[in-house]
Amino acid sequence: MSIRGLKKKQPKTFKVKVITMDAEMEFSCEMKWKGKDLFDLVCRALGLRETWFFGLQYTIKGMYTWLKMDKKVLDQEIPKEDPVSFRFLAKFYPEKVEEELLQEITQHLFFLQVKKQILDEEIYCSPEATVLLASYAVQAKYGDYDPNFHEPGFLAQEELLPKRVLRQYQMTADMWEEKISAWYAEHRGIARDEAKMNYLKIAQDLEMYGVNYFPIAQNKSDTDLLLGVDAKGIHVYNINNRFSPNKSFEWSGIRNISYSEKELTIKPLDKKAEVFKFFSSQLKVNKLVLQLCIGNHDLFMRRRNVDSIEIQQMKAQAREEKARQKMETQRLAREKQLREEAERAKEELETRLFQMEDEARQANEALLRSQETAELLAEKAQIAEEEAKLLAQNAAEAEQERQRLEITALKTKEEKRLMEQKMRETELIAVKLVKESDRRAKEAEHLKQDLHEAREAERKAKQKLLDVTKLNYPHVARYPPHSPADTRDVSFDKGSVKMDLKDVDLKRLSFEIERERLDYLEKSKKFEDRLKELKSEIHALKLEEKQTGLYSHWNEVLGSLDRSIGNAPSWMKTFGAGDLLDMNLRKPFPAYPLNATSSCPCTNKNQHTVPVEKSTFQTNTLVASNLGTGTRKQIIKVMGFICIFPKCG
Repeated sequence: MSIRGLKKKQPKTFKVKVITMDAEMEFSCEMKWKGKDLFDLVCRALGLRETWFFGLQYTIKGMYTWLKMDKKVLDQEIPKEDPVSFRFLAKFYPEKVEEELLQEITQHLFFLQVKKQILDEEIYCSPEATVLLASYAVQAKYGDYDPNFHEPGFLAQEELLPKRVLRQYQMTADMWEEKISAWYAEHRGIARDEAKMNYLKIAQDLEMYGVNYFPIAQNKSDTDLLLGVDAKGIHVYNINNRFSPNKSFEWSGIRNISYSEKELTIKPLDKKAEVFKFFSSQLKVNKLVLQLCIGNHDLFMRRRNVDSIEIQQMKAQAREEKARQKMETQRLAREKQLREEAERAKEELETRLFQMEDEARQANEALLRSQETAELLAEKAQIAEEEAKLLAQNAAEAEQERQRLEITALKTKEEKRLMEQKMRETELIAVKLVKESDRRAKEAEHLKQDLHEAREAERKAKQKLLDVTKLNYPHVARYPPHSPADTRDVSFDKGSVKMDLKDVDLKRLSFEIERERLDYLEKSKKFEDRLKELKSEIHALKLEEKQTGLYSHWNEVLGSLDRSIGNAPSWMKTFGAGDLLDMNLRKPFPAYPLNATSSCPCTNKNQHTVPVEKSTFQTNTLVASNLGTGTRKQIIKVMGFICIFPKCG
């Protein structure tokens, strides 16, 4: 046979795309293939043996239907597409998933389909149950919870909850993730296939699990009821309540199901029971309902019959697989535990090694520091010896200095005592001088007044003499006297005019006052020279005096005396007492002993001499201050002298 002949005999094919819950597959089908041929090809590709739960679904004119196994694929009303699309889905649901779903691939496909139905709200689930189911879904996908790996936000891209639940509660995505993670952390140690089975066991208890709903009516015009078909039987629901059926027909209580056009009849096993008839919107709906009823009834009867050899082999293999998986899980758990223990031991050893290395490094550093410390201590010891010698020498010098200071302190105490004594004496003398100066001030005022009266009397006597001369000796009046002495040389008769010649005493008094003033100024100049000599000696003692407590006291006294300098009596200014004191010598100075006496420069017998005891003065300032009410007292303090000017005459 030629190659051309072989090519002509190859069958024609068409492309088919099959979409599972987690994959897409494409096949080339022969034109003569029936639905069962395509279904078996898909099951072989998936490695699925529990084929009775599944079917190939397609959508035509907005209504889903299942591919018939006993008819050709192309003879059925399938979509005219290239490739033709089918969805491989679970058509029938088990009553007890843990007993009936034997293969892992079967469990996986059911898990994905039920999960999608819950998220799409085809199966109603309470919010609490959805959170628990979401935690099992996360366990099935990620395995055990690891806080180091599963950081916050790792579920941000996962769809785990129905939109109805998200809208029902005012919670953020982070809050939902926190709730799911809390449940997820409690599933630690559960295998992934076991987590899927736990998910299905919770889902199979939901009211809408495995139920296919169809709108029906008790008459041809109304569609106010729903017909539900599941693994346990047929149920009739209100259109607004899919949870609680109004009427149920279990598969064990149904004798016959038939349809005629749009009418569907359910005959109970009890012949006396009422036959249930309803109407559907389309004939296709009745065909689909009948198809689902036949398949669910067959599975219902199979569960209650003895398992076939194939089922028994599959269950045995499933048990062996579970045992193997359990042993594998235990082995992995032991290995994981051993690995964790080994890692902990390794970490402990590494930590201990680091500690030992650290201790060794610290020991080496301590040794180096000890060597450096020893060298430093040797140097310090040498330095300490030298310092000890210096300290001994300094101690000897300090002892000598201490003895000298003790002697100086004794001298200072003695000088302080003498200064205090002299200060008290000076204060007594100052009080006396104030009183005496006040008295002298009054005498000076009287002296001025007497001088004024004497000059007035002289003027009157001269006037009187001129008047008498004009009356008795007219020729004398034409020749006025040339001097006051000529007038005093004129003599008169005792009976004519008695002249008052007090002018002679007045001139004599003026002459004596002038002479006394000149003597006083000469002595003042000597005092100033003496003060300048004392100033240089006082400057050397100033620092030593500051150490005593008398310094502040004398400064206060000097301040009070300086403030009173402007109140000196006028008689002192007349005799030039203000020129006596040099105002540049206003700085305080330490005590300096003087022993001097002075007397008033007047030579009259009424002159007074005030002796000055040996004392110390701290200022060279003329002071006038008020001591007592209405009493004016003056003090003249000069280094070495205290002069009081009495009234002369």
